[in-house]
Amino acid sequence: MPSTALEMPADEAAALFDLPRAAGESTIVVAMSGGVDSSVVAALAARSGAQVIGITLQLYDYGAATGRKGACCAGDDISDARAVADRLGFAHYVFDHESAFREEVVEQFADDYLAGRTPVPCIRCNMGPKFTDLLRMAKELGADCIATGHYVKRLATPTGPQLHRAADPARDQSYFLYGTTEDQLDFIRFPLGGMPKSQVRELAEAAGLRNAAKPDSQDICFVPDGDYARIVEKMRPAGGAPGAIVHAQTGEILGEHKGVIHYTVGQRRGLEIGGQPEPLYVVGIDAGTREVQVGPRRMLAVSSARVIETNRIGPLPDTRLTAKVRSLAKPVPVRLEGSLGEGGAVVLHFDSPEYGVSPGQAAVIYAGERVVGGGWIADTTGTAEQE
Repeated sequence: MPSTALEMPADEAAALFDLPRAAGESTIVVAMSGGVDSSVVAALAARSGAQVIGITLQLYDYGAATGRKGACCAGDDISDARAVADRLGFAHYVFDHESAFREEVVEQFADDYLAGRTPVPCIRCNMGPKFTDLLRMAKELGADCIATGHYVKRLATPTGPQLHRAADPARDQSYFLYGTTEDQLDFIRFPLGGMPKSQVRELAEAAGLRNAAKPDSQDICFVPDGDYARIVEKMRPAGGAPGAIVHAQTGEILGEHKGVIHYTVGQRRGLEIGGQPEPLYVVGIDAGTREVQVGPRRMLAVSSARVIETNRIGPLPDTRLTAKVRSLAKPVPVRLEGSLGEGGAVVLHFDSPEYGVSPGQAAVIYAGERVVGGGWIADTTGTAEQE
């Protein structure tokens, strides 16, 4: 059988998966996207001594169509995943999930932009095809756990497993995984959560994986060239209909836009409006009237946000909470009003005005490094700064 060539001791590799029984008696299903992260997870799983099964969900095939590497779960990436499985000596299966992915993720993405919201399709994917369907398959195969290449930490505690931010803040993906349920977290493992990316690359090279130097996948796998508006307009032609750019304070029509799908709350570039006394930002989008509302930065300040379809992971702590309202935003202090979890709604009250809070984005709630839960931003309440 091919060797992983990893110098890591087998028991150390096994410890990364927190297996419920001896590694030699265990089965680990690895979710393989074809990228270097999930491939290293597969190498670590093989090194542990457990039986390993690789599964790839074919979600979208733009990678093959464009020749671009790193499209996540498409085209050439499936070939890379299969090559890794062959080298490491375990079975690899590919399941066609394009139809489910299109319905649950891509169609919702288009609808959100058409409605003037700013979607986060990667969260939808994790909550749907990647976790729900993969977990079902893994359990049907008799696996003890499923492992992914996400950069988050899973910590076992007396009250159940917790989800924490990754050790490497530059790689942390906890924002995209707030929707993980407690039952899912019982079964999922994230062995890379305590590693920097540089160490993962080194492990890939040590294992002789052909994708050791492969570029990281793009956030939106089905938008290969970054032109999301083109994808949305193709699916929802109404999104490309022109409309007025209106000053939110005065009601003055300042210009015409080429479709609401080209704009998000907080955007400054691309408005092409000159002669104003101060810079203008998109402060609201009225999809019904096709109005893009603009105003000075102070009009972006919000005091609270209503968050719907919430999920909670573990008990709500009696400690200070923070929230991220965008994937690249810093967590800011908040106070919760309402009951978090079970699909309910809460209101986040910000200690200080928060800017660029856009409906459609996720709000993820933390207690220190721990992910408490989160939900979708439905609407916001402004502050006195907007006057």
